[in-house]
Parts: sequence; structure tokens; C-alpha cells
Amino acid sequence: MRLLLPLLLLSAATAQAAWVTVPPLTDQPVRSFLGPKWVIDPAKHYHAVLTTSKGTVTVELDAAAAPTTVNSFVFLSLNRYYDGTPFHRVVEGFVAQGGDPTGSGTGGPGYSYYTEVTPDLTFNAAGVLGMARSQNTSSNGSQFFITLAPAPFLNGQYTVFGRVLSGQAAVNALTRTENGATPDTLTRVTIQVDDGK
Repeated sequence: MRLLLPLLLLSAATAQAAWVTVPPLTDQPVRSFLGPKWVIDPAKHYHAVLTTSKGTVTVELDAAAAPTTVNSFVFLSLNRYYDGTPFHRVVEGFVAQGGDPTGSGTGGPGYSYYTEVTPDLTFNAAGVLGMARSQNTSSNGSQFFITLAPAPFLNGQYTVFGRVLSGQAAVNALTRTENGATPDTLTRVTIQVDDGK
């Protein structure tokens, strides 16, 4: 037992050391693109660290299940697209939505892509990361949401591309915007990749 604890601690430290921050592609936010360049390896594991005005949220991105969505999110993050954008729609007991630099709910990156639905990925818990879109299933762009509660009625209709690992309390604390309140902001999204996998 004496040897087991140090080995477990060493193993945990080694696992944490594998996460590497991916440097941004630009010094200033870029808000419009013709389309995303391919920047991920779907075989690798990615995290996004969302720095918000209410705290830090770390999410696991599921590149294997939603490679197009994760690639677009990582591409936009590395181009600092999300820097300073508002959480323009925060609905009690439902979702916190952001990713629109205009704050109107109609903005996007200049391109769109199709919904990626995987039957075993669901919105059955708080902390699920999904892509927002219009009625058109090919209208995914930059807007995303994090569930504040289970929302199974979204299953099969919207892309699930990640989940909150830590910081759900910061998501829950975001200002509700139904009554025209000033929204909280997403200061920066930092991408991390596990280069040991």
C-alpha cells in the first residue's frame, strides 16, 4: 500500500502534464471567414477553457463524435473569434447561449455547416455543450450553448459536442437575459490538446 499511493500520484501528475495549450493563430479577434481550416486531429482529446466574467469553465470537446463541430469551434477559438462576446441568451432552467459577436442572436462567422447528431450523446444533464442553430439543420456556425438543466427535448435535433468538466457554477451564475439585463461576457477561449494520446 505504501508504494501504491506514490505510483498513483505519479500517474496523475503524468496524465496532467500531457495537456498542452495550443497557441492562438492571431493576436486580434477575427470575426469573418469563408470557412474553417482543418485544425484538429479527431483522434486526439481536446479541452476548451472558457474564461467568463463569472469565472472559468473547462469543457471536454468530443472530436470523435462531432469532428466538424469541434474543428469549427477550435478554429474560431484559435482565431480569437469568441473574445469579448456576450452570453446573449441565458434562460433560467434551460441554457446559457453565446458565440455571437453582435449579441443579437443572429450573428455568425460567415459560414455554416450541418448538424452532427450521435444517438448516444444527449442533453440529459446540466453542463452539456451544444451548437445553436436556426430551423435549418445546416445553419450551425459559431453560436453554442451550455445546458443549465436536463433538456431531453433537444435530443436528436442539435449537435452535442462536449461537456463541462469543471466550472458549472460559473455557468449557473451567468446573468439571466430574459428581462433585458446586461449579459455577461466570454473573455477568451483557450484550447488544450492532450499530446500524449
